[in-house]
Amino acid sequence: MEEIDWAQGWKRVVEDRATLAAGHADHGYWDRRASSYARSTQTRVDEFLQVLEPYLSLRKTLIDVGAGTGRHAVPLAARLEWVTAVEPSEGMRSHIPPRNNMTVIASTWEDAEVAPADLVICSHVLYGVADPEPFLDKLQKAARDRVFVMLRESDLPHPAAELRRRILGSTGPRLPRFSELFMLLVQMGIAPDVAFLRYPITTRYADMHEALTDCRALFGEGWDGDAGRAVLEQILQRDGDELVFDGGIALSGVAHWTPQS
Repeated sequence: MEEIDWAQGWKRVVEDRATLAAGHADHGYWDRRASSYARSTQTRVDEFLQVLEPYLSLRKTLIDVGAGTGRHAVPLAARLEWVTAVEPSEGMRSHIPPRNNMTVIASTWEDAEVAPADLVICSHVLYGVADPEPFLDKLQKAARDRVFVMLRESDLPHPAAELRRRILGSTGPRLPRFSELFMLLVQMGIAPDVAFLRYPITTRYADMHEALTDCRALFGEGWDGDAGRAVLEQILQRDGDELVFDGGIALSGVAHWTPQS
């Protein structure tokens, strides 16, 4: 284990995945997916907030790195003195409702200029970051009390992965996993506390056109629109006016630690 360079291994996984599709690192992808993402997460019970609960206080501040549509920043604003939401995608930011004690910064984390906060959170962001050590180091330098990083351990619960499996026989290069994040943190001299979360994942679309557009962006080489539509008609279920993909139960880990001086 001591001979493994976890940072280099992480970079290889991210670069391999980018040969398939660069969705997680593409701000334009998140602009296009924002509406579907907001619908898919708005009713999801969020166990991540339960991990944060012991550390929350009306006297504390927080930075949400990769805030998306505000699914964490908005409820946390009611529990904290101030929240700073950092989000590079204009489409995702457009779904963040305004709060009197929340600042929204249009930037990647790498380029963001933010004042330190008591807490820093980063949920499902690192998948497309090829050089994670400076990213993680900046997280802990921005935190006075605690850093929280959440990542999936299970495979991507997205219909595009099921399309690839059915059409091409393989889901393609994978994303980085929480277990790799944990070993990378240990390599960096950080010994985090860990909480594992299991929760159901559903992806919701307004119509078949939105589903096809989203899946094509993550499918990569070999996309066949007719075959994709045929498979989606089999795996998407109608729920009122929406089409829903049941992604099953996801397993994610949360690494959290007191920042090193």
